Amino acid sequence: MDTRGRLIAGSHNRNELILINADENGRGDENGRIKSVKELSGQMCQICGDEVEITVDGELFVACNECAFPVCRPCYEYERREGNQACPQCKTRYKRIKGSPRVEGDEEEDDIDDLDNEFDYGNLNGLGPQEGAEAMLYSHLNSGRGYHSNASGIPALSAHETSPLSSEIPLLTYGEEDSEISSDRHALIVPPFMAHGNGIHPASFPDPSIPLQPRPMVPKKDIAVYGYGSVAWKDRMEDWKKRQNDKLQVVKHQGDGGNFGGNELDDDPDLPTMDEGRQPLSRKLPITSSKINPYRMIIILRLVILGLFFHYRILHPVNNAYGLWLTSVICEIWFAVSWILDQFPKWYPIERETYLERLSLRYEKEGKPSELASVDIFVSTVDPMKEPPLITANTVLSILAVDYPVDKVACYVSDDGAAMLTFEALSETSEFARKWVPFCKKFNIEPRAPEWYFSQKMDYLKNKVHPAFVRERRAMKREYEEFKVKINALVATAQKVPEDGWTMQDGTPWPGNNVRDHPGMIQVFLGHSDVCDVEGNELPRLIYVSREKRPGFEHHKKAGAMNALVRVSAVISNAPYLLNVDCDHYINNSKALREAMCFMMDPTSGKKVCYVQFPQRFDGIDRHDRYSNRNVVFFDINMKGLDGLQGPIYVGTGCVFRKKALYGYDAPAKKKSPSKTCNCWPKWCCLCCGSRKNTNVKTKKEKKKKSKHREASKQIHALENIEEGINEPNAEKSLNMTQMKLEKKFGQSPVFIASALLENGGVPQNVSPASLLKEAIQVISCGYEDKTEWGKEVGWIYGSVTEDILTGFKMHCHGWRSVYCIPKRPAFKGSAPINLSDRLHQVLRWALGSVEIFLSRHCPIWYGYGGGLNWLERFSYINSVVYPWTSIPLLVYCTLPAICLLTGQFIVPEISNYASLVFMALFISIAATGILEMQWGGVGIDDWWRNEQFWVIGGVSSHLFALIQGLLKVLGGVSTNFTVTSKGADDGVFSELYIFKWTSLLIPPTTLLIINIVGVVVGVSDAINNGYDSWGPLFGRLFFAFWVIMHLYPFLKGLLGKQDRMPTIILVWSILLASILTLMWVRINPFVSRDGPVLEVCGLNCD
Repeated sequence: MDTRGRLIAGSHNRNELILINADENGRGDENGRIKSVKELSGQMCQICGDEVEITVDGELFVACNECAFPVCRPCYEYERREGNQACPQCKTRYKRIKGSPRVEGDEEEDDIDDLDNEFDYGNLNGLGPQEGAEAMLYSHLNSGRGYHSNASGIPALSAHETSPLSSEIPLLTYGEEDSEISSDRHALIVPPFMAHGNGIHPASFPDPSIPLQPRPMVPKKDIAVYGYGSVAWKDRMEDWKKRQNDKLQVVKHQGDGGNFGGNELDDDPDLPTMDEGRQPLSRKLPITSSKINPYRMIIILRLVILGLFFHYRILHPVNNAYGLWLTSVICEIWFAVSWILDQFPKWYPIERETYLERLSLRYEKEGKPSELASVDIFVSTVDPMKEPPLITANTVLSILAVDYPVDKVACYVSDDGAAMLTFEALSETSEFARKWVPFCKKFNIEPRAPEWYFSQKMDYLKNKVHPAFVRERRAMKREYEEFKVKINALVATAQKVPEDGWTMQDGTPWPGNNVRDHPGMIQVFLGHSDVCDVEGNELPRLIYVSREKRPGFEHHKKAGAMNALVRVSAVISNAPYLLNVDCDHYINNSKALREAMCFMMDPTSGKKVCYVQFPQRFDGIDRHDRYSNRNVVFFDINMKGLDGLQGPIYVGTGCVFRKKALYGYDAPAKKKSPSKTCNCWPKWCCLCCGSRKNTNVKTKKEKKKKSKHREASKQIHALENIEEGINEPNAEKSLNMTQMKLEKKFGQSPVFIASALLENGGVPQNVSPASLLKEAIQVISCGYEDKTEWGKEVGWIYGSVTEDILTGFKMHCHGWRSVYCIPKRPAFKGSAPINLSDRLHQVLRWALGSVEIFLSRHCPIWYGYGGGLNWLERFSYINSVVYPWTSIPLLVYCTLPAICLLTGQFIVPEISNYASLVFMALFISIAATGILEMQWGGVGIDDWWRNEQFWVIGGVSSHLFALIQGLLKVLGGVSTNFTVTSKGADDGVFSELYIFKWTSLLIPPTTLLIINIVGVVVGVSDAINNGYDSWGPLFGRLFFAFWVIMHLYPFLKGLLGKQDRMPTIILVWSILLASILTLMWVRINPFVSRDGPVLEVCGLNCD
């Protein structure tokens, strides 16, 4: 869609479409002519238009041995299974060909014995959705444009646009006529009035009343044998062998030049397996047995020790502190269940390795256009004041400079705040990209985000031998500094909003002046023919999108914005894959897309992959990472474990999706091994469980029952039935029913529906730019999703602020699997909130989303059974929504040490030797599990300990508040505001680390710190007062109290802030703490025995 770089704004509901900054000559052609469908050359199937394939024996597939009417294998098997089982041309009954399933009526054909395939029906919907999608699209958009519909309801071209009729070459000569063979010597003579099939219109069958020309062959001789022996067939086979040899040229280039000769290369049958380009594009790297086997043994041993521990704890209550004992046992049981949910999904950890060279050899052949799949990249932003435009600009620049074919990359920026600041910043970014992109690709620099490239502390001359590099780098750095000045000037200007709102350069009011009431806006900055880089090369597309917002509509925050991008990208570029990143996550590895394509485009295992998740890595975090912002334990241990099951969970950014999975389709079903049958017994033999007819009927019933769960496949199958012209009176009714189902699923946009049915992407042909423009505005309108399955079964799923977990969970329930990719160079890097308050608010938002999912119908505890979800994968999803509830027992358990110290009681009775051994074994197993996880996960002990500390800090603060807010929201209807995490630019090295922001989230951990410190002081004072015998029981209580204090130590450092000053709030809490200690001291009165003063006769007579 070429908009000549103008902003398009409009509202589908209000029937408005505005083209801003346009002249009369630049306006789009409203009556643009629709190009006719390109006719396919060569021998095509006369039913569906696909190319007739070559069999495994290297021979051409022939369905009918009587007339050799061109029919592909899927159409042949469908006609035998569902049709009249006869050739459409000569009406001869189809015979069963080896490799095809047996149907009713084949029993008397005893000349074929193929038990392996007689009931293997394969994919019932083998025909692609391309024809049905285009047919339905034409019926919606091209009415009145010179098109008409035929009897079956399929649109056909008008007479002046159809291709001229010509005689089609016989099938057995493979579509090429040999000049040395006369026309009467071919294996099959086709009447001259037969027209080409174009893949959309059903082919016209010859009139039976017109006699065919006689065939110059022996009538008794098989036509297939005759055709295969013809001269033209031999020439065709020679051409085919030549093409196969061309595909093996990679071996010649990869070899050392002395191992293979020319003749040996052509004759060696093992060469296809040696071809580097045909090898798998990735492989699994299981954890070595020396690391994983001890780890699994420790897990089993820890389970046994837990059983002994609870056996002792339950059978030995503390009578004088029964309440404390019961509370502690309940908390410990909850912790054990939580540990099981977290531990067992890590039972099969794996790593992966990709082969980028093989990807290039397979899909980027020299001298030919790249065959890599197109990728749409989504960048989401809301508030430019919290998400600085300079950070967003760096993310966009890293995307535009990615190492991928430019014609296959489209970047969509979603501005959900409709801010003119974001729009103007993108305009400046597109202009700077014309200089930045060729510089990156010329010198192959990393990373390709200019802010981080110019700020990295390294020798930029290392491995750079280009003589102009130093000069051009200095010039580019000056250009970037000027670019930063422009962006910062825009930010300064946007601080004060005019009373009348913002105005564009031509005087037009900015459509998004009212953030909550504005039309949809689309602006194509890059990607049209008028804009190239400074060297004249094409640039990737850069498209600004702001969806329509109106009062009274639910917009579903980020999930709604992502779904709007899915629809508008399907209309404009429709790539089969998409990558979504947050505005602060730039591409750190320019080959990240290629890494993902190694999994997505792998012909052996890529079809079932719904998304490829990359780990999150961060810049600007201090070396100690006191608040565990890097989250290394989760990304390097938990996610590797999930990758060995059904795949990692979706974490919201840095993820490449297959759009087919986002559209709610089921994963491709696994081909089951054929059922065992018996041909050696008579048909009446009871051991065979009835005749094959009954078996076929049963199989059809089972498939019909199973197809109820695959609604999308049924819809495409209906389109194929219509296209084949089966049962013409019912075809129009079936088309209408299918159209209604698709509109209910995807919405009332024929262009989007047609695009969604194209598995390999691509915009449907023969659609005018004016129609695409109108459809793009329609699909981002605020009421488009009403009464559809968007947010329920299609796209990002609504119902939680953490839409990422819910969306990935739904895909896994549909049978898809995901992949975890960890390149050597991190694929993406972002910024993280490093001060305590922002970090707690971030964790609060995540936990709140988990509570919302737990209280919804999509809770993994009871949702998705009977689908394709692995049971250990379900454990992981249950743990991801249950963990906020752990805050209650964790808060109680952290309070118990202080209570025990203050009251002199304990949760454990006097410990025996057996109990001591059990407790010691439990602590040793916990430590051993952590050490072995760090070993196979490659995690340092500092990161592991910081993760343990923040688990306690976040558990007693953010998780607790999230649980309360979630219950109020779901049960009480009290809504909570979505807080965008600040992504501030660096004003100094770790300057935000010491910023203290008071929030209510700080109250619970601060209280725990104070009461445990008070408990320690009181316990020690009491032991000093009571003598030596009281120190023994004190050690157990002190151990638990110090355990709590050590876990809260980073929180205490966050409260103190910088070392050279003390916040006022700390002074207040210190006074409160001193008061509590004073009162406790008076209450204890250590100078007086608990039994009162001891009076003894001193022996002196005072009288």
